[in-house]
Amino acid sequence: MRVLFMGTPDFAVPSLELLHESEQTVVGVVTVPDKPRGRGQKLRPSAVKRAAQRLQLPVYQPDDLGAPEFLSQLHELQLDLMVVVAFRILPESCYSIPRHGAINLHASLLPEYRGAAPIQRALMNGATRTGVSTFFLEQSVDTGAILKQEAIEVGPDENAGSVHDRLAELGAKVVLETIHGIENNSLQPVPQQEAAAGKAPKITKQDRRIRWKNSARDVHNQIRALSPYPGAFTYWDDTQLIIYEGRVSDDPPSETVDPGEVVSADEGSIHVATGTGGYLIMEVQPQGKRRMSAADFLNGYDLQAGTVLH
Repeated sequence: MRVLFMGTPDFAVPSLELLHESEQTVVGVVTVPDKPRGRGQKLRPSAVKRAAQRLQLPVYQPDDLGAPEFLSQLHELQLDLMVVVAFRILPESCYSIPRHGAINLHASLLPEYRGAAPIQRALMNGATRTGVSTFFLEQSVDTGAILKQEAIEVGPDENAGSVHDRLAELGAKVVLETIHGIENNSLQPVPQQEAAAGKAPKITKQDRRIRWKNSARDVHNQIRALSPYPGAFTYWDDTQLIIYEGRVSDDPPSETVDPGEVVSADEGSIHVATGTGGYLIMEVQPQGKRRMSAADFLNGYDLQAGTVLH
C-alpha cells in the first residue's frame, strides 16, 4: 500500500522505521515545522524528521494541515492509508483523503486514558497493565473504532521512560500488523465502549508538584510517572528539587513526623515522611544544577533531618 506517515516525537520513530523496512511503500513523512531550541534558539527538527532524512524519505512540514495547497499535495500522492503516531489533531479534510482512511497508534488500551499523556496518567494511577491501540481516526480525539490492541505488564517501580520505550517498540509491531489486517480485510473494527472511557490530559505544573501528604506509594507513583520528563518536584526553602528516582521505605517514620519532613539524610538516600509511610529519594536535580544521586547531593548540600520539604 502507498502509505503516508505522520508523527513528531521519539515515540513515533520505531513505527516509521519498521514501516520503512516492510513491503509497504512509504511515500512521505509529515511532521511539525522545525522549532527553535536551546540557548542559541537554533531551529531543530523533530525526531521523526531526523529519522525520515536518515531513511531518505520525502518530508512535509505544513503549518496548516487543512491548507488547500497541502491537501492538493496529498491528493497527488494517491494514498491508500495514513499512519498517525503522536501527531497533531487532523482535520477531516486531511484524514479522509486516503482510500482506506487513517489509522492512529495510541499508548493505552483504549478507551482508557484518552488524551495527551496516557503513559504518565496510567503510572500516576498505579496501573499494573497498559498497552497500545490502533484505531480509525474520527473527528473526536481517540474515539475511533479499535482495530488492534496489545497489552504489557507494568512493574511497581518502572518509570515512564521505560514504559514509553517498550510501548514504542510494541506499537511499531502493532501498526504493521494493523496495516496487514486492513490489506487482507481480516480486521473487524470494534466501537469503543464509552462507559469505560477515561481521560489522560496534558501534564501541568500542578501535576508535577509533590504532595507529601499523600501516601508513600502515591508519591512514588507520581515521581516514576514523571521520570525522566518533565520530573516531579518539591521545594527545599526556595530551591526547587526535581526528584527522578526513589522508593517506598521499608522503615516508615513515626506518626509524630509531619509529611514532607526529612527523617534522615545519610547513607546515600534522603528519607522523607509522607501522609502514610516514608519515601527514600535516590536521585535528584537541584535548580540550575545537573541531575545527581542522593549521595552526591548530600556531599554538596547541607540538608539536615528535621527540614521540611514543601
